[in-house]
Amino acid sequence: MKVTIQAIHFKAADRLKAYIQEKVDKLPQFFDRILSAEVTLKVQNEHKGENKYMEITVQVPGQTLVASENAATFEAATDIVTDKMKAQLRKYKGKLKTHV
Repeated sequence: MKVTIQAIHFKAADRLKAYIQEKVDKLPQFFDRILSAEVTLKVQNEHKGENKYMEITVQVPGQTLVASENAATFEAATDIVTDKMKAQLRKYKGKLKTHV
């Protein structure tokens, strides 16, 4: 699975990229036919406190799954977004099994 991490208007630290990569690499446990994943990181100035925005877009055969979240830190956002994506992948996998 190809993972692309894009930080908008700032340079993400290598430690943060490694953390995100580690979490995203666990997603194929829930659906093994993931084609690619794109992670977008953005600091939003209009929000106070929870101004770290993260979005993950996962390409699976015939579908694009998206999960996003604002949090106080990118690590917290990563945990929440990957949990949301795991739920979407489980649901998608369940739909495939019922239609086959």
